[in-house]
Amino acid sequence: MKPVKLLRVTTVPMSMRLLLAGQPAYMRSRGMDVLLVSSEGPDWAAIPDIETYPVYKIRMVRPVSLWRDLWALWSLIRLFRKVRPDIVHSHTPKAGLLAMLAGRLTGVKVRMHTVAGLPLMGKQGWSRQVLVWAEKLTYACATMVYPNSVRLESYLKKEGFTRPGKLKVIAGGSTNGINTEYFRPTESLRRSAEGLREVWGIGSGELVFVYVGRIVKDKGINELVRAFDALIHPVHLLLVGSFEDDLDPIDEVARRIIEAHPRIHVAGFAADVRPYLCASDVLVFPSYREGFPNVPLQAGCLGLPCIVSDINGCNEIIIPEVNGLIIPPRDSNALRLAMERMATEDTLRLRCGEASRELIVERYDQMHVWEALYQEYQRLLV
Repeated sequence: MKPVKLLRVTTVPMSMRLLLAGQPAYMRSRGMDVLLVSSEGPDWAAIPDIETYPVYKIRMVRPVSLWRDLWALWSLIRLFRKVRPDIVHSHTPKAGLLAMLAGRLTGVKVRMHTVAGLPLMGKQGWSRQVLVWAEKLTYACATMVYPNSVRLESYLKKEGFTRPGKLKVIAGGSTNGINTEYFRPTESLRRSAEGLREVWGIGSGELVFVYVGRIVKDKGINELVRAFDALIHPVHLLLVGSFEDDLDPIDEVARRIIEAHPRIHVAGFAADVRPYLCASDVLVFPSYREGFPNVPLQAGCLGLPCIVSDINGCNEIIIPEVNGLIIPPRDSNALRLAMERMATEDTLRLRCGEASRELIVERYDQMHVWEALYQEYQRLLV
């Protein structure tokens, strides 16, 4: 028998690298022929063994761009006709819309789309309506739709995005699970973390809050920076990620605080976030919306307690007072109070840190997620 031809599609290669790390190799080990599709970009080089996969680079852009989107759709149609995939599996909103349309138009048997957060949740007015229409069209063209959290599934059902029978959560949540061995505290990581703290002049007994992700408005950075600036206790804040001023800039007040505050340290983008997490004591993740975020999984696996927003995914990973705290989104004062608690209540912070790794390993180990996805592929091909 010929191997099943599986084509994975994301809008940009960074999403391929972050969402699917390790999955292509696992599916290939199970006998599948894996092909990867995304835009041009430097993040291709960071995907393990990328040179061993057929890679197709089709330019897709996140913002609505009629002519570029039509060209990308036509390019995908031509590609699907050429390679004849058995399964097309898409991630990210724009890739989902284009790939599901192209798959439907070219008669691909299995068309799967994973939903990992909805940009429309942070929008209002006509822009929200356009995004709602795009999501509904994506789901209409898909064979199955996979929200990557239970609460996201409930939201899609409640809002009537598609019929309930088309929705399914794989392995209880998460797009890719987490490599619990890779995110294990080690002596080498501890030494790297000590070096980072020395670079920023952070003493061994000083408390560090860390944020990992894009430094944009939708991730709650405006509220985080204001909350940190209002803290009474002299702690540090480490920001690990890139600014995206062309897509979703933070406001000028937050930017000035970041630039002027002596205890806010901007690390920039990091391909390996483990040393930065190990250099810190508490993760703060005040995002407005998520599907099923990787960062709290990574931080928890390394033994950090987490402060997260009460949003999809985050409120499934974190159990209040057990492995972290949950605060309302967009609430700078609630965030400040939670950070004060973590800074002053040593028993709470240490207890949540000690419980974190065991909870993540038990619920979200990567191999379990991958095998569940492989079994879903087999089910749909029958």
